[in-house]
Amino acid sequence: MLVAISEVTKQVFREDPEFFPVNPVDYGRFLMISIGTGAPKESKPYNAKMASKWGLLGWLLHDGSHPIIDVFTQASGDMVDGHVSVFFQAVHSQQNYLRIQEDTLSGDEALVDVATKENMLKLEEIGQNLLAKPASRVNLKTGLSEPMGNGQTNAQALKRFAKLLSEEKKQRESLKTPSKSYNGFT
Repeated sequence: MLVAISEVTKQVFREDPEFFPVNPVDYGRFLMISIGTGAPKESKPYNAKMASKWGLLGWLLHDGSHPIIDVFTQASGDMVDGHVSVFFQAVHSQQNYLRIQEDTLSGDEALVDVATKENMLKLEEIGQNLLAKPASRVNLKTGLSEPMGNGQTNAQALKRFAKLLSEEKKQRESLKTPSKSYNGFT
């Protein structure tokens, strides 16, 4: 997500014709949808006091879990989501960023390598339920994701984004289409 913002900004600065005249700091025109792959329910199986006593092996394996792997995989996604949320809120464009992520997965549904028919059907059901959940964003004070408060579901937010993208495409196409000339007059 951060790379996408950076790349679009570079294209604007290079005056790429695909990015018709736009002010390089007009971030209010950026639209971003981030759809996660799901995350396990946060269970907090260990805390700082416990971890402070672990050696190398404790970080690699603790009561059947892999703390160091859990920290890296969860932290990177959370950090990027947090940074992007801060960015969009700082430029007063929080309505232009939508993150959809199911973070209450457990068992096989939380594993990326279980492709059984039963698990695929369960994941489809989870996805359908996720569309009906309230759209949410990161609270900058707590760092936690919470409903936006506008009553919009993820499905409604996706439809709103689709409409915005469609309007943007039409606007760009109208700027590319040369006007027709009749008898030398436009």
